[in-house]
Amino acid sequence: MAKKTAAESEEAKLKKKLSTKKADDGGAAVRALRKRLKREQRRRRSLALRQKHAAGKKAATPAK
Repeated sequence: MAKKTAAESEEAKLKKKLSTKKADDGGAAVRALRKRLKREQRRRRSLALRQKHAAGKKAATPAK
């Protein structure tokens, strides 16, 4: 059984939540959301970097 992919990414959900909470100035809640958002961004960037390294020289050469 495969994992279901969300229609909306976790990062987008967190950004939306954070923008609504910022107006309320929730303190700890806002900090926690920002922390989760940064974690997701780090995860996405590291995955992109891993894929780039895995591709090796093939990624650097332009398609002919």
